Amino acid sequence: MTIVDSARTPWWSWTWPALGLLILGVHFVVGAGTVLQAAEAFALVATVFAAVFHAEIVALRVGEPLGTLVLALAVTTIEVALIVSIMIAGGEEAASLARDTLFAAVMIVCNGIIGICLLAGGLRHREQGFQQLGANAALSVLIALTTLTLILPNVTIATPGPRFSRSQLAFAAIVSLVLYGSFVFVQTFRHRDYFLLAAGDEQETPVPAPPNKVALASSGLLLVSLVVVVALAKALTPAIERGIAAAGAPKSVVGVIIAALVLLPEGLASYRAAIANRLQTSVNLALGSALASLGLTIPAVASISLFLGKPLILGLDPKEEVLLAVTLVVSILTLGTGRTTMLQGVVHIIIFAVFLFLAVAP
Repeated sequence: MTIVDSARTPWWSWTWPALGLLILGVHFVVGAGTVLQAAEAFALVATVFAAVFHAEIVALRVGEPLGTLVLALAVTTIEVALIVSIMIAGGEEAASLARDTLFAAVMIVCNGIIGICLLAGGLRHREQGFQQLGANAALSVLIALTTLTLILPNVTIATPGPRFSRSQLAFAAIVSLVLYGSFVFVQTFRHRDYFLLAAGDEQETPVPAPPNKVALASSGLLLVSLVVVVALAKALTPAIERGIAAAGAPKSVVGVIIAALVLLPEGLASYRAAIANRLQTSVNLALGSALASLGLTIPAVASISLFLGKPLILGLDPKEEVLLAVTLVVSILTLGTGRTTMLQGVVHIIIFAVFLFLAVAP
C-alpha cells in the first residue's frame, strides 16, 4: 500500500474525477476530437491515481485484512471495467482481450516493475534483502494461477482452440478465487510475519487511520472515480483501436495499455519503496498486484462471459508461453535467495524489453 496522508483529502484527489466528469459532458455534447481525446487520456490516468488514493484511505480506515481487499478490489474493478467495456463493444474480436491484459499484467509486474525496482535499489544500496518465505508463497500462487488459467486452456479437449468449456470456465473461476483467497488469508492472518520487512532493513513509518469524515468522503469519491474511469475508457476505446491499427500493431497491444494503466500507481509506489531501501514493501506491492489481477479478474470476466454468452479466449500463444516460462523461472531464481543486486534487475528489464518488442512486432 502506498504511503498517504490520511488526515486530509488533497485537492487533486477530487479535482481529477471532477475534471473527468466535465470532459465527459463536453464529449457527449460536442463529440470526439483530437484535443478532447488528449484531455480524456490525461483525465483517465489522473483519475486512476485518484481512485487508488481513495481506496487506500478506505483501506486504512477499515484495517486488515479488509484493507488489502479494498485496494485489490478497487484496482481490479478498474481493470475488469476496462476489459468488459471493450469486450461488449468489440464482440468476437475482443474475445482474447482478457488474456492479453492478464498476460501483460504478469509481464509488467514480474519483469518491468520488479526489474526497475531491483535495478534502482541495487544502484543506490548495492544489495537489498526481503523475506524469502513471503516471496516464495506469492510466487507459488502466481505460478499456479498463470498455468491453470492461461496455459491449461490450450490442452483441454472439451472445446476446440484455446478456450475452456462453460463448466471448465466456471471451475477455473472458482479455483482462482480459492487460490487468491488463501493467499490473502496467509498474508494477513496465518503467516503475516512472512511479509514483514526483513531484519536490518529500514522500518516503514506506520500511517495512522484517517478520521471517519475523511474515510466517508473517500468512499464516495472512490465510487465516482471508478465510474469516471469506466466512462472515459469507453469513450477512448475507438481512438485507441484506430491508433493501434494505424501503427500496424496487433490488437493485443490494447491489453498491454490497459494493464500498464491499471498498474501504474502501484508500480510507482513499488519504485519509491525500493529506492528507500524497503524492498520488502516493494515486492509485496508488486506481487500482490499481479495476484489480484489474476485471482480477481479471471472470476469476474468468466462470470460476465458465462452470463452474457460472450466468447472468451484464455490460452496463450506459443511465443507468449515461452516468455511466461522464462519469466517464472527467472523470478524463482531472483526471489529465491532473499537478497538481490542490480544484476537481477537488468535481467528482468531485458525480458520486459523483449516482451514489449514482440508485442508490437510479433
